[in-house]
Amino acid sequence: MRTYLRTDSENVDFQMLVALLDIELRILDGDDHVFYAQFNKSDMIKHVVVAYEHNVAVGCGALRGYADDTVEIKRMYVPVAHRNKGIATGILHELEIWAISLNFEICILETGNRQLEALHLYPKAGYNLISNFGKYEGIENSICFEKILKD
Repeated sequence: MRTYLRTDSENVDFQMLVALLDIELRILDGDDHVFYAQFNKSDMIKHVVVAYEHNVAVGCGALRGYADDTVEIKRMYVPVAHRNKGIATGILHELEIWAISLNFEICILETGNRQLEALHLYPKAGYNLISNFGKYEGIENSICFEKILKD
């Protein structure tokens, strides 16, 4: 049975999953990792979702405010052994519901061009490719997406 817990960055399962994410990103990002890591601090995040299967943490994601009506999806991760089971889709859906309840109208996110699973997930979940925003403008390896939550 899968459950989703709304929590914050103090959650130990979230911290464990983010540590695994950072290890994977160090490899995927290569020389660019230092640049990206500065934007991916995981402390002080108030809106975190951790997915559990049979009481085992199997994925996470977070929301961070970007503008009055816009929230950024951060720290999405499912370990390799748990991928292709719909976990990331479930986390993303839970984050979107939470974002709506917080009166956000738009979700944006950035992923890397080497994160192939993410590049398949977001379009399937209704996210559209957009120009790189904010700190990712002009960064060749960054790919940004947006989803309108409210019409």
